[in-house]
Amino acid sequence: MTKMIDWQRIWDDDGNTSGYGPVKIIARILSFFYLGVINFRNWLYDHKIFKEDRLACPVISVGNITVGGTGKTPCVIMLARMLQKNGFKPAVISRGYGGSSVSRYNVVSDGDKILLDSATAGDEPLLMAHALKGIPVITGAKRIIPGRAAIDKFGANVLICDDAMQHRQIFRDINLILMDGKSLQGKNYILPRGRFREPLQEIRRADAILMTRFEEGTKTDEKIRMLIAAEKIPVFRSIHQPQDIIRGDYSESQPASGLKGKKVFAFCGIANPDSFEKTLLAVQASLLSFKIFADHHRFGEKEVEELKAGFIKSGADYLVTTEKDAMRLQGYPEFLKELFVLRVEMEIKPDARSFEDFIIKNLKLCQGKEKG
Repeated sequence: MTKMIDWQRIWDDDGNTSGYGPVKIIARILSFFYLGVINFRNWLYDHKIFKEDRLACPVISVGNITVGGTGKTPCVIMLARMLQKNGFKPAVISRGYGGSSVSRYNVVSDGDKILLDSATAGDEPLLMAHALKGIPVITGAKRIIPGRAAIDKFGANVLICDDAMQHRQIFRDINLILMDGKSLQGKNYILPRGRFREPLQEIRRADAILMTRFEEGTKTDEKIRMLIAAEKIPVFRSIHQPQDIIRGDYSESQPASGLKGKKVFAFCGIANPDSFEKTLLAVQASLLSFKIFADHHRFGEKEVEELKAGFIKSGADYLVTTEKDAMRLQGYPEFLKELFVLRVEMEIKPDARSFEDFIIKNLKLCQGKEKG
């Protein structure tokens, strides 16, 4: 069997990647060409040669400058609920990564009913659709099209554009960039040699930066801190807070604290599996097994049976996965009855009010300009 390349170790350059010397050299060469393409594309947008299309309502972009899980999905859910609470009619538009649909736009949820499955829509849009009541979720590769559909068909007056930092075809009124400070300490290589999608200096396009999974004592990379200070970009901080665990078929719910001291057999296929493991340990679960699959992994029947067998053999009290993984397991209803899903929410710390005031104030300014 061919050994898989451990890109996480290569990106993090942890000193244990000596066997990947040739891979790192090739990746560095490819990064040079990738950087040229990215810089040229950004130059075309910065000099208005490529135009950004304006939609008929304000747009909030939620994105990141690196690959991997910075917490965009919990952030989109938090923002949508915040806007709804403040009297706006938000809609979420997403590319629908991993979904099979080739339609120009796909209504995952009309705000009342879930209309598509994970295989068609993608796991993240389906997760958002389940979490957001009264808020449409629409996908499409060219996001200007689902954006117009959200406005025309559902009367949205603000759009949240998921994973849109690099999607510059749409003009954004608030450009929110998420950064996980722990994964950015001195390893600023461009893809495929590193985890950066764009050069670090492109965070100058941000209207605000949200440091995710923030812990006291975490030191941000010096280059990042200097750039943020020079551009005078407001910075907010957030944590991922475990909320509860629910059965995969939604038949039962209990506090996340119910895992304390319990034996857990866990698995996931997400970009940042370490964050899931740390969350389980934070609620003091006793991890007997922690199986990792590739990000957005589609589980087959054989794998589901292996997970069930492993859970039974381990003698664990709970079989636990993430919300995103549960979206990709909807085709196995009997398995979902045995499975528990750990749900987390993003919380702004220490001052949630200042973040909310920033978003609402800027949206009202946008609406005022449109009326003027």
